[in-house]
Amino acid sequence: MPFKPSRPQPVTPEAPVAIPRPLLTQRWLDLAFVHWAVDPAAVAELLPAGTVPDTLDGATYVGLVAFRMHRVGWLGLPGVPYLGTFPETNVRLYSVDAQGRRGVVFRSLDASRLVPVLMGRAGFGLPYVWSRMAVSAEGDTLTYTSTRRWPGPRGAHSRLVVRPGALIEEPTELEHFLTARWGLHHTFFGAAAYLPNDHPRWRLHRAELIACEEDLLVAAGLPAPADEPVSVLYSPGVPVRFGRPSRPAGIPTP
Repeated sequence: MPFKPSRPQPVTPEAPVAIPRPLLTQRWLDLAFVHWAVDPAAVAELLPAGTVPDTLDGATYVGLVAFRMHRVGWLGLPGVPYLGTFPETNVRLYSVDAQGRRGVVFRSLDASRLVPVLMGRAGFGLPYVWSRMAVSAEGDTLTYTSTRRWPGPRGAHSRLVVRPGALIEEPTELEHFLTARWGLHHTFFGAAAYLPNDHPRWRLHRAELIACEEDLLVAAGLPAPADEPVSVLYSPGVPVRFGRPSRPAGIPTP
């Protein structure tokens, strides 16, 4: 029987808790956020145990987020310039747990470096996949492409072309809801857990979606979008820190 969080934590543009000793550090650069509204019932069974779809005005969302990962580092060590730097595109849903912690759930994470893909799959159980990818700029547009290699479905692809617009001085409630996410819900080694993160407040720009050709959502078990996206955003990026996963009761894992 699905539960209802009694009191979801408020959506805040800054991280509610700082992470003093991060497990992982990285930078996310040149992000394109493309979102569609979906019925919560259509995605509820795709979320980890102990979570339900997070909603705003009765709707939840599926996001296609493309960006450049830059210099992933472990345990406070300097970020790795080659293996830790690569394009990434993820398909994500929005979740909340019984403690009211809001987060995201990744249905897939395409990345162009095989070693980080293997580490993400083996170390965290995340659905990383190895893909041929590129991020390029031409004039005032950015193009993000990916074609899946392994483990599949082989050939699943995306091509996003966006034109960033003016800086958003005050994001809407929906824009905060879609971007101000301070953790990841996932099943780590057979148990539900929450991986917190922190970063500075987003600098967001509304963006024009010039082209969107993709089948990553269907490959992730989601219905193909029937309508245009409800939100298209761009950000130049933020430095990010991840803490250790915690169990449902909030106790950090060893």
